[in-house]
Formats: sequence, C-alpha cells, structure tokens
Amino acid sequence: MRLDSTITKGIVGEREMFMEGAEIETDDLETIRRILEGRVDEFERLLTKYRARVFSIVLNHVPPDHADEVAHETFIRAFRSLAGYSRRHPLEHWISRIAVRTCCDYWRRRGRCPEIPVSALSEEHRAWLERAGDGGSKAECEAAAARREAAEVLDLALARIDAGSRAIVVMLYAEGRTVSEAARLLNWSAARVKARAHRARHALRKIIRPWIR
Repeated sequence: MRLDSTITKGIVGEREMFMEGAEIETDDLETIRRILEGRVDEFERLLTKYRARVFSIVLNHVPPDHADEVAHETFIRAFRSLAGYSRRHPLEHWISRIAVRTCCDYWRRRGRCPEIPVSALSEEHRAWLERAGDGGSKAECEAAAARREAAEVLDLALARIDAGSRAIVVMLYAEGRTVSEAARLLNWSAARVKARAHRARHALRKIIRPWIR
C-alpha cells in the first residue's frame, strides 16, 4: 500500500527528531486538493510538516515503545478523513485532535490493568510511597516528586483509569494545558473537562492510597 509505505518511511526512527520542527508548508489546502485528486504521494508533505507535532502529543500519552505505532495510526486516520476536513480550524489543530483520540483509543484497546498489590511494586516504588505517605517537608516532597519512582507509580495508577480520564490528567497536569485547550483537543465542553479531571484525581487517590502503608 503506497500510503502506508509513505507514512512508515516518515515515522519509523524519527522519534528522536520530534523537537526539531518540520519544513514549513504554506498551502495545506492545495496539498489536500491534490491528495483528494489521487496524488497520494503528496500526503508526505503533510506528514513532514506535522510529524513533530504528532510525536510531541503521542510521546506524552503512550509508552515510548508504542509511539511509532500510534503516530502511524494517527496519520492513517488523518489521510482517510481528509475529505471531511471542514477548514473551520487550522489543519494542525485538526491533526492534533486526531492524535489525541488515537492515544485514547490505544488505552481503550489495552484496557485497564488488573489490581496491583503492594507486593507487585518494586522496593523503590514502595520506598517512595512511604515517603509520600509520611508527608515530610515541602522540599523533601518536591525532591521525591522529581524521582523516577514517582513517575513510574503514577504510570501504574494511570493505566487503571479510563482512557478519557488519563488523557485529561496528562494534558492538564503533565503537559500544562489549560481547560480550554484540553476541551478543544478532545472536542468536549470545558465543564465536562473539569468534571472528568475531578473524578480522575479522586480515582487516582483511591488507587494509590492502599499502596501506602
């Protein structure tokens, strides 16, 4: 399949380059027109331009070893949906929304992890949880929060909440997006984002609390 081959060439092995940006293309609509007329190879222009944007989203939402797969699927979906692109939003925003939805679908397919007993956590994880549960000074908590163990414990907990809640937590608290930005990317109302964020925080506390002695 020519499209699949084009996308694969542009994605596999490119994760390290996602921060470098991409070649600027000024006429996306003309490129889309040519693609819809059957010039499939023109899609590589859009892939080159928006590859960095897609990877910046995907790498924040799925495990790194699955980033190529999810980015590939994002561009496949974008290609198949080009005829329905409404032009009401910039193409970058449209593709970003597809990337977020593809990440959510990744976690839906994966399903939630089973219950994780304390015995399944590493010694480092348990030590971090005990320090967090004991409280301590603000400086100690901040130092602990920066540790790899904190991130790994959070990943274990995030894997057990639904895909939409996980996306909200990552966007608001890891990527630092505003409620409005998250709402646009997920095509939700701001009120729904706030409500889901509240439920997600509550769910994460319930998951992590039993792990703390």
